[in-house]
Amino acid sequence: MSDSSDHQAVASSSGTAAASAASRVNASAPNVRWNRVLLKLSGEAFAVDHTSSPTDAPRAGLNYATIRSIATEIVAAHATGVEIAVVIGAGNIVRGERAAEAGMERAAADYMGMLGTVINSMALQDALEKQGVPTRVMSALNMSEVAEPFIRRRAIRHLEKGRIVVLAGGTGNPFFTTDSAAALRANELLAGAVLKATNVDGIYDRDPRKFSDAKRFTQITFDTCISNNLRVMDQTAFTFCREYDIPIVVFDIAQPGNIRRVVAGEHIGTLVSSATGD
Repeated sequence: MSDSSDHQAVASSSGTAAASAASRVNASAPNVRWNRVLLKLSGEAFAVDHTSSPTDAPRAGLNYATIRSIATEIVAAHATGVEIAVVIGAGNIVRGERAAEAGMERAAADYMGMLGTVINSMALQDALEKQGVPTRVMSALNMSEVAEPFIRRRAIRHLEKGRIVVLAGGTGNPFFTTDSAAALRANELLAGAVLKATNVDGIYDRDPRKFSDAKRFTQITFDTCISNNLRVMDQTAFTFCREYDIPIVVFDIAQPGNIRRVVAGEHIGTLVSSATGD
C-alpha cells in the first residue's frame, strides 16, 4: 500500500493554502473539474418523490424509487472519473434540533439523528452496488456489524480504488450538523469541493418559494453568506470551508444530470468561495 503512504506524505507536507489547493487539482481525469468531491445530500431528499410538487411530496421515511434515482445520478458522475464521498442527513427519519424543541434532551436527540444517517447510508450503498459500483459505508459511530469505522487513510484508499465512500454518523458528536460533518470530511479527505444538493437551484437573497422577486446568486463569497445569515448551510460549515478554502457548489438535486454537470465544471447553481471569481 505504498501509494496510499505516498499520498499521505504529500498531504502532510503541504502546509500552505496553495499546496493544499494543488493537492485537490485533478490530474488523472481531465473531463472533471475536481478529482475528488464531497457530495452532501439531505435525508429529506430520500423521502421526496421528485415527480411530485414539493408541497405534496412526502417528507418522511424512505422512498426507494427516489433513492435508486439519486444513486443513478451519483453513478453517472462517478463514471466521469471523479472520486466521490457522500454525507447524508437524517431529516427523513429524525432531526435532532426538532426533537430537542419537542422536549427531548438535545444530545440524545442528536445521537438518534446520527443513527438515522446510518440507515440512509445503508440504503444508498445498496442502491449504488445494485448498479455495479463498489461502495463502503464508514461510520463515525462504532457500528461494526453494518459499517466500517471512519479511518481517514482507509477512506482515502477506498476512494483511490474507485469505490464510493458513504460517510455516516455525522462527526460522531452531538450539537454538530451533517453540514458541518460534510465540511470536516471534505478537508480530511482532501476533496476539491463540497457539492451541496438541495431542493432549490442555488442560493437566493430570500426564499424563492415565498418571494417571486428573489435573486439567485451565481457566485458568492463565504463572508457574504455568513454576514447575511444565508441558511442553505449552517454557519459552522461555511466558516470551516472558508478557513480551509474549500469551495461549495449549491445546486438542485431534482434536475437529472446535475451532479455530473457540477463535477464536469458546468456553471449551475451557486458557487461559494473565498473570492468573487473562481
